[in-house]
Amino acid sequence: MPDRSDILWFKTEFQSRIAPLLAGTALTVDMIAAIACQETGHIWPVLRRKNIPTPRILALCVGDTLDADKGRRAFPRTKAELLSRSRGDQMFAIAHQALVDMAAKVPGYAAVAARPDKFCHGYGMFQRDLQFFVSDPDYFLERRYEQFEETLGQCLDELRNALRKLGFQNRTALSDLELAAVGIAYNTGGFKPAKGLKQGHFNGTSFYGELLFDFIRLSRTVALPGDTNTLAEPPPGVAIVPPPTSPSARGQALVVTTTDGMLRLRSAPLISSPPQANVVANLPAGHGVRAVTGTAVKGFMEVETELFGALLHGFASMKFLAPAPVPRRAALPRGARAAPVPGFTPPAASMPRSPGSVTRRRDLANAHSLNEAGQPGRQGATAEALRAELGAIVDWLAVDKPTHKRYQPRAGLTFCNIYSHDYCHLAGVYLPRVWWSTPAIVSMAGGAQVAPLIGNTLVEMRANDLFRWLRDFGAGFGWRQTGTLTGLQQAANQGAVGLIVARRKEDGRSGHIVAVIPETEGASARRNAAGEVIAPLQSQAGARNFSRGTGKPGWWNGEEFAESAFWIHA
Repeated sequence: MPDRSDILWFKTEFQSRIAPLLAGTALTVDMIAAIACQETGHIWPVLRRKNIPTPRILALCVGDTLDADKGRRAFPRTKAELLSRSRGDQMFAIAHQALVDMAAKVPGYAAVAARPDKFCHGYGMFQRDLQFFVSDPDYFLERRYEQFEETLGQCLDELRNALRKLGFQNRTALSDLELAAVGIAYNTGGFKPAKGLKQGHFNGTSFYGELLFDFIRLSRTVALPGDTNTLAEPPPGVAIVPPPTSPSARGQALVVTTTDGMLRLRSAPLISSPPQANVVANLPAGHGVRAVTGTAVKGFMEVETELFGALLHGFASMKFLAPAPVPRRAALPRGARAAPVPGFTPPAASMPRSPGSVTRRRDLANAHSLNEAGQPGRQGATAEALRAELGAIVDWLAVDKPTHKRYQPRAGLTFCNIYSHDYCHLAGVYLPRVWWSTPAIVSMAGGAQVAPLIGNTLVEMRANDLFRWLRDFGAGFGWRQTGTLTGLQQAANQGAVGLIVARRKEDGRSGHIVAVIPETEGASARRNAAGEVIAPLQSQAGARNFSRGTGKPGWWNGEEFAESAFWIHA
């Protein structure tokens, strides 16, 4: 699989030749690099490491030897079908020799190249298919695919067609998800939003769309000398997650003026039934927002704001909005409103352990973190590896296995907080099982050394406590909110850690917290017809334990909960 060094080579060789041709479109060099990685990334990285000159690399970028017996439906399905066409014999000679020449440098093709009836169906770095031999034979017979501008030109023609099919032809910018959708249409001829990125060729573990998205993100971490990469290169064990998107609304600056509770930001200008069903977020008193259109609809104002890194867009009741006295930043100061000592972030807390003691899944829940031998972790350097590692953590924890008593509900108790902690702990992300008491934090802020003593300086964390901890201290440990379920699932699919957490209205009653995990071939999020996630893929302990499932859509907006939030950690 191509890595950052391969993408750097690609940009060094071709960026100056690509960029001028993208003017007037929403296509990017990163997307073109991603398509090259996806189409022939199993070939040209091998060749460049052998110091083969670029022109020869381009000539050897051929592939796809699958015939009708392996499911090919487009012309030519067999050697005989190719030979039946005018000049088909010439094409077959080129097609077979191209396979032989490429296989001499890429050993994985040696066996198929030894078969005299086999030939390539894909040509050039962007793999124009031989089905177009019928309408454009000279492109193949004259081997124009060996010239970068020629193969790129064919690719851009198909991408422009894909932009038109998706209605993006007049757009000047697209999100990474939208670019991947264009790539899927380029690969398959269409795009079905409800299927997300699980479209295109399936290689046994991932779909074309999923891998293309990975490569787009990876390419954005690579820049030529003198340029600036649009995403930072993450260290091993950390996912590529873009920084928060800033609000773009430039309407009137407003401020929340509630006195009895927080202001519900809704997805539509109406109070749903039940009232919490269409709530996007809960905004605290004093929080700043910006009007979008400036025109009230049924007593609601469409607004945009930022909350702990999440871009939020929705409708708020005009009764609880007032003009801000001066333009103000929309976001809450991270951790400053509820933290015992504003501006001070305590160190991570953990429960002291007796020497040699082991905390196991098969034992009843306690305040310790797991430390079993052989427990999995997250150290991958690619999105594919990170996804696999998070999947392995879910499988190893096996929250629904009856012998894993740590997570099984009993005597009216449930353990969503402990399971979420364990998932984060194994993924190398801090979500506290225990945390410092308020007096302990005040003492530490004053410079005192504080010993971790359960029931004294340490308190166990329930789901409601974790909701507050993420809001008050999460940013200091790498957590940030995201405003949509689509963004939450997208981050998890890149190998990031995702959470949904809801705080119970009655403080003595249990809140709920679940992990949002990467989708797999057999387990997916639920999406609506527009492709928006309405129920992400979750893993939870609770009244019902499950390793992978979507649960009840919108459970976090249940009337029993005061507020909820979506959190991600790269």
